Amino acid sequence: MTRELAPGIAFGPGHFPVIAGPCVIESTEQVLEAAEAVADIADRLGLSMVFKASFDKANRTSIESFRGPGLEEGLEILAQAGQHSGLPVLTDIHTPEQCAPAAEVCAVLQVPAFLCRQTDLIIAAAATGAGVNIKKGQFMAPRDMSHAIDKARSTGNRRLTVTERGICFGYNNLVVDMRSFSMLEETGVPVLYDVTHSLQLPGGGGSETAGNREFAEPLARAAVAAGADGLYLEVHPNPDEARSDRSTQLDPDRAERLLRQVLAVRQAVSGG
Repeated sequence: MTRELAPGIAFGPGHFPVIAGPCVIESTEQVLEAAEAVADIADRLGLSMVFKASFDKANRTSIESFRGPGLEEGLEILAQAGQHSGLPVLTDIHTPEQCAPAAEVCAVLQVPAFLCRQTDLIIAAAATGAGVNIKKGQFMAPRDMSHAIDKARSTGNRRLTVTERGICFGYNNLVVDMRSFSMLEETGVPVLYDVTHSLQLPGGGGSETAGNREFAEPLARAAVAAGADGLYLEVHPNPDEARSDRSTQLDPDRAERLLRQVLAVRQAVSGG
């Protein structure tokens, strides 16, 4: 059965969508450069890709951390990115009031992991009719995400996905339980694997989140072999200079190499 998150973004036999882009909007130039890079990867690999970037990172570690340009300016930049790249666009929403204006620009709204139990937010996002990607909280058992999906379904929206991004393991660490993909499939919606956020060491950098970028490839390969229906990864033109998640984002060349690897794994496992 083929399922759709947004026009042209389908899941099922012969389909393997990817959501990719920088963590946060730093400037118009940065976003357009990243969007062009993601579109080029999509063309070269023949992938359906969604461009992502956040207008606000409301859950940064420190009060001093860069959050982004905010809703109004951020949506203007995301509109440009969509027009420039020809890709559908995804962004995070944090309050119910942000959902309608974000859906005017973005084909997909994302419920952040820390907010995946917020009923009003999920319902407001799904009620727009846009695709909704719900990130599984680091504190959530996989099967408990069925309740979040049911909240979204209550609006009649069926353009839904859920994303695995690891679970808390002691202090300042995340692990990915590969059993999670089978459990999340029980929700009846496509399951994505968040490559880069699962590499995080939350609070491990003192006033910022640290991470282990070196594990991106083995975890991505394992997740696809375990049944992930698509991938989510953060791609930045210059990750070491990024103003958020600099230790886990990937540069475009590395992201493309990783995607080539996981496509080969998917072919070996499923034949498509």
